[in-house]
Amino acid sequence: MYISLSDRRRREDPETSPAGGTTETGATGTPPPPVRRAGRVSSTVVALGFVSLFTDVSSEASAAVLPLYLTGALGLSVVAYGVIDGLYQGVSSMVRIAAGWASDRADRPKRVALVGYGLSALARIGLLFATGFAAITAVVVGDRIGKGIRTAPRDALIAASAEPAELGRSFGVHRMLDTVGAATGPLIAFAVLLIVPEGYRTVFVVSLAFALLGVVVLGALVPDRRPRAERATDDAPPAPFRWRLLRAPRLVRLLVAAGLLGLVTIGDGFLYLALHDRLGFAPMWFPLLFVGTNVVYLALAVPIGRLGDRIGGRRVLIGGHVVLLCAYVLASLPLVGAGAVAASIGCLVLLGVFYAATDGILAALASAFVPVEARTSGIAAAQTVVAVTRFVAATTFGLLWFALGVGPALLIAAGALAVLIPVAAILLRPRPAEGGASAWT
Repeated sequence: MYISLSDRRRREDPETSPAGGTTETGATGTPPPPVRRAGRVSSTVVALGFVSLFTDVSSEASAAVLPLYLTGALGLSVVAYGVIDGLYQGVSSMVRIAAGWASDRADRPKRVALVGYGLSALARIGLLFATGFAAITAVVVGDRIGKGIRTAPRDALIAASAEPAELGRSFGVHRMLDTVGAATGPLIAFAVLLIVPEGYRTVFVVSLAFALLGVVVLGALVPDRRPRAERATDDAPPAPFRWRLLRAPRLVRLLVAAGLLGLVTIGDGFLYLALHDRLGFAPMWFPLLFVGTNVVYLALAVPIGRLGDRIGGRRVLIGGHVVLLCAYVLASLPLVGAGAVAASIGCLVLLGVFYAATDGILAALASAFVPVEARTSGIAAAQTVVAVTRFVAATTFGLLWFALGVGPALLIAAGALAVLIPVAAILLRPRPAEGGASAWT
C-alpha cells in the first residue's frame, strides 16, 4: 500500500491529461476533486488520521482510567457507572443528525467537524475539576456531544477523498492511525499511574494537551473540501440536500440491522471490569486492557478494510459481530489460573477484531448507500442508531450485572446477540433489483 502525501486537485474528466492537460473549475468556481493513482490513499485521509490519532490519545487516556476512577477513587456504584457509560456511548446521538444536516446543507464538513473537536477539547478542562456524579455526567455529555458533531463530517471528508474501489482501504488507513492513538492513550495512562499512583488528574492534563493538538492539526492541515460543489459542472449544478434521500431502501435496512445489533453491544468498560474482577490484578495495569484491544485493531484495520473492498462490507460487518459473540462467551467463563489469563487475552484479541470489522465498515456502507449530497447525513444516521442503542445496552447491562452478577449478565447478552446476528444478515442481504458497481453498493 502506498500513501500519497500530496493531493493533486484535478478534475476527473476524460479530457484532462495527467501529463499536463488543462484543468477547469466547476460552475461554482470550486476547484475540482483530486485524481489519484490506483493504490494511493489521499493526503486528506492521512491528515484526518493524525487528527484522530491525537484526539484518541486524549479520549482513550481518560477512558482507560475512568471506570476505576469512578468506582474506586470517587466511590460510585456499578449502576452509576452504567448510566455514565451509557451516556458516553449514546449521548452523541442527540446531535449527529443535526450535524450531518448542517454539513450537507452548507457543504462544509470540515467546519462542522472543527466545532465538534473544539467542544471535546473544552470538556477535557471540565474533567480536571469534576468530582461528583452530576459534574462527571455533565463533562461526559459535553465531550460526547463534541464527538457526535465531528464524526460524520469527518467520515464524509474521508469518503469524498477516496476512490470508490478503495473506500474500505481509505477508512482502514484512517482507523489504523486512529487506533495508534487509541493504543497510545492507555499506555500513557499506565505510565502516569505507574509513576504517580492515583494520579488520575495528571492523566486528564495530558489528555487535554493532546485534544488541543488534534484541533490544531485539523485547522492547519485538512483542506476545506466541498463534496457537492466539487461534483458540479456547468451542465449539472450541485444538487441540494433532501431528507427523502435518507429513505434509500438499503440505508433503511442498514439502520435497522445496526440498531438491533447495537442493542446487545455492551461497552468495553464492562468487559474490562469483568476481566479485572476475574483476575484481580492491581489497578495500575487496568489501562493495558485497552492497549491489548487497540493493538489488534491497529494491526487489522487496513487488511479488514481491504477485505471489505473485495467481498463486501455487509459480510465483514456480520462477521465482526460473530467475533463479538465469542468475546462475550470467553469473558463469562468461570475460569481461574492460567485458563483465566488465556481466556482474558483471547477476549481482548476478539474485541479488537470486532472493532476492526465494524467501525469503519459501517461508515463506509452508509456512505455508499446514499447520494453524495446526503452522504454526511447518511453516515450520521447510522452512527446515531448505534449510539442510541448502545446507550440502552450499557444501561441495561449495568442493571443486569447488579441484579444477577457479571457471568449471567454476559451470557444473556451473548444469547441475545446470537439470535439477532442472523436477523441482521437477512436485512443486509442485497436485493436483485438494487445491484451495484462495487462491493460496497
